[in-house]
Amino acid sequence: MSGLYLIAAIAGRLVAIDSNQVDSVVDIGEIIPVPLSSSEVRGLAALRSRVVTVIDTCVALGLPPSVTPPVRAVITLVDGHYYAILVDVLDDVAPFALAPLSRGIALDGGWARVASGMVERDGEAVLAIDLRQLIPCLTVAV
Repeated sequence: MSGLYLIAAIAGRLVAIDSNQVDSVVDIGEIIPVPLSSSEVRGLAALRSRVVTVIDTCVALGLPPSVTPPVRAVITLVDGHYYAILVDVLDDVAPFALAPLSRGIALDGGWARVASGMVERDGEAVLAIDLRQLIPCLTVAV
């Protein structure tokens, strides 16, 4: 299946994000922490007169939190809510053919959960990810 993909880097790894999951890409401003939120939620940020939940992508993948301050994010809409998914770098937007993951590819921790396939870019395999898999289930116990 061919489609348009955004190439970004998360935790030093190139990833491909289906453009259907991308509302916009932004420079992220001040992030306000949210008490008692899950560890994946870095906080809230104001963006174009709306509030978005900022997801610490490294933590959502089960990796140590990034030591560099967040600068860029991919905005996605999930179940009527906007989320800012932090990325290291935004690289390119281009059409690619999505291929299934090859057998024998071992993905660590959270990478296996978010993987949706592979695209080939300049002879290099790039992991395609599903942004929805980075959104934590925010439930409140009664």
